[in-house]
Amino acid sequence: MAKKTAQKRDGVYQRGDRKGFWISWTDAQGRRRFRKTDAQNITQAKQIRAAELLRVEQAKILGYNPPGDETFKEVSDRYLNYQKARLSQETYDREEGIVRIHLARFSGLKLASIRKLDVQRYVTEASAERSTYSVSRELTVLKHLFNLAVEWELIPISQAQGVKPPKLPAGRVRYLQPTELRALLEACPDGLRQIVALAVSTGMRRGEIMGLRYLDVDLSNRRILLPQTKNGDGRIVYLNEMAAQVFSSVGWNENTKPGDKIFAAWTPQAVTHAFSRLCQRMKIADFRFHDLRHTAASWMRMAGADIHTVAQLLGHKNLRTAARYQHLSPAFLSEAVGKLDAVFGEKPAENGGERYQDVTGILKLTDGGDVSE
Repeated sequence: MAKKTAQKRDGVYQRGDRKGFWISWTDAQGRRRFRKTDAQNITQAKQIRAAELLRVEQAKILGYNPPGDETFKEVSDRYLNYQKARLSQETYDREEGIVRIHLARFSGLKLASIRKLDVQRYVTEASAERSTYSVSRELTVLKHLFNLAVEWELIPISQAQGVKPPKLPAGRVRYLQPTELRALLEACPDGLRQIVALAVSTGMRRGEIMGLRYLDVDLSNRRILLPQTKNGDGRIVYLNEMAAQVFSSVGWNENTKPGDKIFAAWTPQAVTHAFSRLCQRMKIADFRFHDLRHTAASWMRMAGADIHTVAQLLGHKNLRTAARYQHLSPAFLSEAVGKLDAVFGEKPAENGGERYQDVTGILKLTDGGDVSE
């Protein structure tokens, strides 16, 4: 019996690995496009594809893609599906909360009907109710959603373009002095001590530490390979001596599997609560577990690491986040300024070179000298 050829669906098809109907078409630039629809049957899928073909014809006539009829709710659902495959679960949950709760005021509107004024009004009203950090994050998500809608050719330009977030206050600069850190580590119970030591010696986030598996640690090369971080990207964390000692103390046994979590006995919430109680008992005021990350970054800066290196090691996507670590301790600043004496003062010549001119004497006035001169 002759084998039947597959019936063509005229640009509508189903995939063997996923449920639902997909459509494909050629856009106004001649590029092949395809996407999953929310159609319940093939008739609805064909209607959705017909709407796309109509937009293609309009784009050819007008010279650009006219905005579609999609609502903000429909596009936000597509946005979350797009983000789910690209973000860690914790980060995705935060974004979903922002979209479902705070940006829900736009849900009933057509995406193309939202104006820049509407976005600016949202920022103003939200700033009166929530922290500037929260509103800034919400605006970042909204801008990303609009930018993707432009990329998906649902709207010609982003309505959020040029909308400024509320001015953020200066970032936290709380960090421990070495004596405080030593006392804190000595007071930590076993288990928490290793977690705290790893946080302060690498600058890793709490979620990154709690999600560590044995297979992520490469002790022979002194590094950790994080497959996915808060920002959705992988990162290499390099280990110093204290961090290496942490993993030496958390050994394998005959029941250990590569995919097992190293700190499985602790939950993130338990770590936070135990650390908070410890700081209260030690009378270390205004210090949170996340400030161990600030401590690592601050002391890297004070040891001479440039801001670009700190940003890369901590996994910051831009220097604005790492800029808070521009600060240094007063003692370090005083020492740095003191080094200028060696430059401005007389210095012995090396290898027959020229001697620095001692300019410090210029400022020494003789008796009766006039500073104005």
